[in-house]
Amino acid sequence: MNLARRTLLLTGSTILAMSAVPLLAEGDERIHVVKDPGCPCCNAWIGHLRENGFNVSFEERSVEDLATYKRERGIPENLSSCHTATIGDYTIEGHVPAADIRRLMAERPLAVGLSVPGMPFGSPGMGPETERQAYDVVLVSQDGSSTVFTSYPAA
Repeated sequence: MNLARRTLLLTGSTILAMSAVPLLAEGDERIHVVKDPGCPCCNAWIGHLRENGFNVSFEERSVEDLATYKRERGIPENLSSCHTATIGDYTIEGHVPAADIRRLMAERPLAVGLSVPGMPFGSPGMGPETERQAYDVVLVSQDGSSTVFTSYPAA
């Protein structure tokens, strides 16, 4: 095989292999959830993440240990919910939609992470979206303040 043909084949193979890298990375989004063992909506949210291509692991902790974990991860009490997750360097608090987690990971803002405070009906894992109450996903800053990241209107 001559040098020109070998170079062409090598270049083509490299381009083909590199084009598959984003697909592999997209399907391997690892997120770890820490939750209360008695909370069924946390399991429903985990299902939402898995349905949207996330690789989810989880552990169960007591309510007291979970509250401590939230504080250690930078989630203020007024922004807390029933479960806390980590993905990369970010903390995800509550029923945050998978699309917002993907947007966070794409934009990579300087922040603690995202939160859906409380447990709004119709958010992922909290009942049918067709009956959703309005809620906001907030970006939690490192100083504990927050700004609206995404608003979801009532259905």
